[in-house]
Amino acid sequence: IYNSKGDKVIGQVGEGNRKDIRNAVEAAHAAWPGWGKRAAHNRAQIVYYLAENIEVRREEFALLLSSLTGVSIEDGRKEVEASIERLFYWGAYADKYGGTVQETTLYGATVKVHEPVGPIGIACPDENPLLSFVSLIAPAIIRGNTVIVVPSQKFPLPALDLYQVFDTSDLPGGVVNIITGDRDHLTKYLAEHQDIEAMWYFGSADGSRFVEHAAAENVKRTWVNYGLTRDWFNKEQGTGEEFLYNAIEAKNIWIPMGTIFAN
Repeated sequence: IYNSKGDKVIGQVGEGNRKDIRNAVEAAHAAWPGWGKRAAHNRAQIVYYLAENIEVRREEFALLLSSLTGVSIEDGRKEVEASIERLFYWGAYADKYGGTVQETTLYGATVKVHEPVGPIGIACPDENPLLSFVSLIAPAIIRGNTVIVVPSQKFPLPALDLYQVFDTSDLPGGVVNIITGDRDHLTKYLAEHQDIEAMWYFGSADGSRFVEHAAAENVKRTWVNYGLTRDWFNKEQGTGEEFLYNAIEAKNIWIPMGTIFAN
C-alpha cells in the first residue's frame, strides 16, 4: 500500500482468497451464538469501549488517513471524530430496536421480536475508509450479528489497525473478521457462500447486480448501493434506520385474546 503521492510504501496487506473467506465464515459462525445471546448492555459496553480506545489513538488514525488518502490532517481528524461519535451512537441502540407490540385485524395482539440475522458479509466502499467501515460494522454487531468484512480495497490500513483496538476492547474473537483484497473477487465468494445469511455490498453497479443474482440462488438477504456513493458524514445516509432494518430479522408471536372454549 502506497501513500497518496505514490512514492512511499506505508504498509503491506494480504490478498484474500476463497479459503480465507471460508475460514472467516467458520469463525463468524462459531462466535455468533455466544455473541447473539449476550446481554444488550454488555454489547453496548464493548462498543463504547471501542470508541474510547479509538479516541486514545485519534491522532495516529488521523495521520494514517491523511497519508493514505491525501486529505488534510484536519479532515483526517474530522473523520476519526465522526467514527468515534458513530460508535457511541450505535452502541446506544444495543438495547433498543428490539421489537414492538402490533395491532391485528383480529381480537388479539402480535409481538414483533427483532432477532439477529446471523453472520453477515460486508464489502466496504473506498470513500472515508474508516468512517464507512465503522458505520457498517457497528449496527450489525450491536444487534447480535457477526461479520465478515472486506474493507476499502484502496485504503485497507485503517480497518486493519482496528484489530489492535478490538483486542483491547473485550470484543470476542470471530465477531469481526476482516479479509483484505480485491472487493469484487472476495464478494463473489461471500455472495455464493451458503452459510452467510446476508450480504451488504457498497461498490460498483455491476457488482451490486452480481450480488443480487448470486444471492437469489441461496436465498440470502442483500443490501447493495448500485454504484451510488454516500455521504458517510450525513446522519440520514450514515445512521439511518435502514442500517438497523438490514441487521435484524422480525419474528412475530401471535397472542389471541378472548374466551377460549375447549372440549
